Amino acid sequence: MRVPVSWLRALVPGLDASADDIAAALVRAGLEVEQVLRFGEDVHGVVVGRVLDVEELTEFKKPIRYCHVDTGDRVHEVVCGATNFSADDRVAFAVPGAVLPGGFAIATRQTYGHTSDGMICSRREIGLGDEHDGILVLPADSPLGVDVVDLLEMRDEVLDIAVTPDRGYVLSMRGMAREAATAFGLEFPDPAPVDVPEPADGYRVRIDDTAGCDRYVARTVTGIDPKAASPQWLQRRLVLCGMRPISLAVDVTNYVLLELGQPLHAFDLDKLSGDLVVRRAAAGETLQTLDGQGRALHPEDLVITDDSGPIALAGVMGGAAMEVGSATTSLLVESAHFLPLAIARTARRHKLPSEASKRYERGVDPDVADAAAEAAVRLLVALGGGTAGSVTDVDETPDPPRLQLPVDLPGRVAGRPYEPAVVRRRLEDVGCLIEGEDPLQVTPPTWRPDLTGTAELVEEVVRLEGYDSIPVVLPVAPAGRGLTPRQLLLRRSSRSLAAAGLVEVVSTPFVSEQVLDALGGGMTPPRLLNPLAETEQLLRPSLQPGLLAALQRNVGRGLQDVALYETGVVFVTPGGGTPEVPGVASRPTDEQLAALDATLPGQPRHVALALSGSRGGRPVDWADAAEALLALGCTLGLGLTLQAVQQDPWHPGRCAELLLAGRRVGFAGELHPRVVQTLGLPARTITAEANLDVLLAAAEAAGPVRAPVVSPYPPAQVDVALVVEAATPAAQVEAALREGAGRLLEDLRLFDVYSGPQVGEGRRSLAYALRFRAPDRTLTDVEVLGARDAAVAEAGRRVGAALRS
Repeated sequence: MRVPVSWLRALVPGLDASADDIAAALVRAGLEVEQVLRFGEDVHGVVVGRVLDVEELTEFKKPIRYCHVDTGDRVHEVVCGATNFSADDRVAFAVPGAVLPGGFAIATRQTYGHTSDGMICSRREIGLGDEHDGILVLPADSPLGVDVVDLLEMRDEVLDIAVTPDRGYVLSMRGMAREAATAFGLEFPDPAPVDVPEPADGYRVRIDDTAGCDRYVARTVTGIDPKAASPQWLQRRLVLCGMRPISLAVDVTNYVLLELGQPLHAFDLDKLSGDLVVRRAAAGETLQTLDGQGRALHPEDLVITDDSGPIALAGVMGGAAMEVGSATTSLLVESAHFLPLAIARTARRHKLPSEASKRYERGVDPDVADAAAEAAVRLLVALGGGTAGSVTDVDETPDPPRLQLPVDLPGRVAGRPYEPAVVRRRLEDVGCLIEGEDPLQVTPPTWRPDLTGTAELVEEVVRLEGYDSIPVVLPVAPAGRGLTPRQLLLRRSSRSLAAAGLVEVVSTPFVSEQVLDALGGGMTPPRLLNPLAETEQLLRPSLQPGLLAALQRNVGRGLQDVALYETGVVFVTPGGGTPEVPGVASRPTDEQLAALDATLPGQPRHVALALSGSRGGRPVDWADAAEALLALGCTLGLGLTLQAVQQDPWHPGRCAELLLAGRRVGFAGELHPRVVQTLGLPARTITAEANLDVLLAAAEAAGPVRAPVVSPYPPAQVDVALVVEAATPAAQVEAALREGAGRLLEDLRLFDVYSGPQVGEGRRSLAYALRFRAPDRTLTDVEVLGARDAAVAEAGRRVGAALRS
């Protein structure tokens, strides 16, 4: 909403503050002033000139005129392409050295074989609107040489205010003036006319749908001069508010809309036939709107009809059949109160936002409908020479609600006391009718449909007293509150991975089909109906696509050794069908919400790793990722194991599954060369992924991790090399050694794997370091060797392992 400060001062007597001070006061009152625009300050050297003669230059393909213009002190020769002026007209003339909006400087130049010593200006060229079809012709009595900016009172300041959906009343000068008067403690004389004539002999109007329209005022005006133009002061205010002057009838309706906030529409009275009816559209009806578009009407569309059918989309846009034209002399002015929901749905359904629909959607004052129509009629009579005709007012508006407000509630909500007199005065400033003492019986004004409960009344008191008067007090956190057990476990998981040298990243949850196909396919994730990018229409079923994209981006920027991890939700295909979509008129039932939830995709939280390059001076391999996940399990107090497996998209023989009590919870391995090549990744890229929700649930069920008992006695370490079949998983060998070694075994680590002629074809050697320690004594050699031999014997019994000679 653009608010000319000069218009605001005219509506609020005694408002002499600067534009910047007014903007600051409105901001303190809760409005959002985006900027203060200053018009006319960038126009210099444009004066009133009189056209002495006009010579048509016919040797060119387009109309070109050579003129002489008298500015009072000298005569200028000028070349111009406009044709809407003639000799003796007064025009806006930019003399050499003048500056137009945008820093455009005017100078003497040669053009079309003549000297052009200045420029005759259009409205747009001097910042007076968007019209550029012809020259701005000034009144005949305009004095020569006078600055056009001063003559047309173009110098003004305009507040550009962003209006929130709940503050529709400030989409008018009336609402802005009320706010400004309240902010500066001034009296506010309502600009709406008070002496509105009573309905009599009116045009026949019927409202068939009071859920969409509860008041309809129709006024007729006859005998309007079709050649009458809007006066300069009216056009000036429209331009400053961002509207383009069109014709007297249109300009008057737009002016009243801006001043009072009541949308109006003018029908050509001579084209109407029969009664006006406000109703919903019937099936199959169509309407050509003023923008020239033919529209198929929806049964929920609210329309205005006569005997010929729909003639306007109520509260949105009129129909072309009843458009006011250049020969129109009689008008029917519509001033109605349409309900927000009906207009909002129609405007969105037809993708047809308008100044009228914007106001109706936010709520319009039903009591100002007759006053706005009267204001329009007075202007049409005064400026167009018309005669006021009949008055129709069909009023079905309900009584305003009455609210109860405990007088101490604003203070309790804001955290600072407000005197009862202050609460009462501020509500009266808003326009509320106050009765009673405590609680206050409050009747909100008709122009504030947003005041529907005590919370809104409290907000009005607080904002008018100033949000800056509310003390800033940091709340004291209740004792014993903190992170939940699940949050603590999740944080512990991230710390474990970070301690392993990995860097956390966060990627978007959108993936493309091509990337999923490259990773092996077989996944059917949910598809987005309205994706942000056409190339990423799916929700991720795995964290790997985003993680690999981050790895590729880092490698592409020169980082060779990359180790990343991410925790986040993945999406699986929903198992349910499509439920019935609940309506918006009331809250969905618990059953409807449950049915909607049942169709949502499952969203388990996963953890994934991606590594490339080297770690510790050697190339990364799949064991690095597996070791990071095993360390994560240890941090959570879980005993995870690994088992060799073949699984896409990993390399056969370089992939392992992660097991928790025999249940698969993830994978780790080196990506298949085909995947690496397709996605443009570094050679031997390593990834791993596990279901973090399963790990966290198991950790919660297991309870707190017990701290290990630290023995003060020295350990004893022995190494064993076992020869097994090449296909025997190392995890089975490790499990057998742990079982055989017994309670004295403190740690076991695989440190070497050998395949070659020394162990025979089809076999390999696994070398383990076993560390033994007792909590209460120093172990003897006999005890250590006995435990070692028991471990080797158990490995031989389970997997056929033999000591390497």
